[in-house]
Amino acid sequence: MNSSHRTLHLFFRATAVIGALVFLAGAVPPALADSAPPAPQTLAPQTKIRLTIVQWMQSRGQYERWDALGGEYTVSDDGTVLLPFLGTLSIGNLDNADLTNEIARRLQEKIGLVQAPAVTIEILEYPPIYVVGDVTTPGQYSFRPGLTVLQSLAMSGGPRRAKEEQQTHSIQIVGELREIDHSILRSTARLARLQAEMDEADEITFDQTTDVDQQFAAGIYNEERVIFRARANAMDRQSRAFTELRDLLIKEISTLEEKLSGADDNIKSVEDQLVSVKSLVQKGLTISSRQMDLERLLTTYRSDKLDLVTAVMRGRQAISETTRNLEGLYDARRSEVATEAQSERASLDQFKLKRETLQKLLIADLGSNDSVKSLTDDLPLTFSVTRRNAGQINQFQASETTALAPGDVVRVIQPHILDNSPQADTSPSFESQTLADRAGQ
Repeated sequence: MNSSHRTLHLFFRATAVIGALVFLAGAVPPALADSAPPAPQTLAPQTKIRLTIVQWMQSRGQYERWDALGGEYTVSDDGTVLLPFLGTLSIGNLDNADLTNEIARRLQEKIGLVQAPAVTIEILEYPPIYVVGDVTTPGQYSFRPGLTVLQSLAMSGGPRRAKEEQQTHSIQIVGELREIDHSILRSTARLARLQAEMDEADEITFDQTTDVDQQFAAGIYNEERVIFRARANAMDRQSRAFTELRDLLIKEISTLEEKLSGADDNIKSVEDQLVSVKSLVQKGLTISSRQMDLERLLTTYRSDKLDLVTAVMRGRQAISETTRNLEGLYDARRSEVATEAQSERASLDQFKLKRETLQKLLIADLGSNDSVKSLTDDLPLTFSVTRRNAGQINQFQASETTALAPGDVVRVIQPHILDNSPQADTSPSFESQTLADRAGQ
């Protein structure tokens, strides 16, 4: 009975171990379990890896992950990995399998385990490669296993074409020249409008140019005419408002002066009546209340006269202020226009200087294009690879099918066949000069 119970117990333990091993085999990444590289490859510096450590716990009958030792790590430039508990581990010439065995062995010795733990390494990110030389976009690119020199050339945009770049540069200069010509036309038209405003002219006089797009120039001239009329109308409205206010004040003062004249007549009449009444009161021919009424009326008339005099003075002060505002309106506009004209002339000078510089650059480019005929067909591309291996930097010639390693530097060279002529004529031709002169048209 005891013997059969022990046999059954051993059977269940074996079944659990086999199941755990099957689970562990399924946890291995497909890239490491299903296929292996044709040749062992060491981990290059700056390679990012994920370390996973699993140990069979016999007492619990299950596998446990050692998260304290596992995690993501980066291979340093000197080819080492700093691991918890184990310290610095030198990669050396160890490939992926050798490194996992070495970590498992050290852990077994360090902890005193009966069996070594299961260690797996997953590569998260390879060091980049670098493509330099005669390529369109040299720089840093991501590495993937199986990458070849030809694929790296495609990643960097293909070979650089000197002729096409030079022609592209000339086209860009021509475009900038046309844009500057348009800016010069706008600036010239704006100066003509500002000059017409300073001269208080009724219309703008533009200098007709024959080397520009007439339709574009007509549009610019119409825009400036619209601005000229709008500013003139705004000036007229402000001036008319001040003029009407001044005329209204003048009429108001004229009315007050008429009232003031009537007030003087009333005061003179009351004064004459008061003299007569005083004489009668002294003779006892009339009562004194009559005299008192005339005196109060005289005081009222004199007070009204003072109010009219004050109103006239205020009106004349308002007329003076309105006249100053009207004159200041024209002075401020002339000052504003003069400042704008000064700034516009400075911008026009800068545009002309930039245009002259771009014309010289275009002539130089066109002259270089004339000398491009000294180059015939391009030779095939040549490649070289610089690789660091075991602390040594080696450079070797490569082909399009050469497989690259992480951290490689690919240099692409585009040779040329020179013409038989000993020297190329680099002076600009007459056609180049003519094209430069017409570039902005």
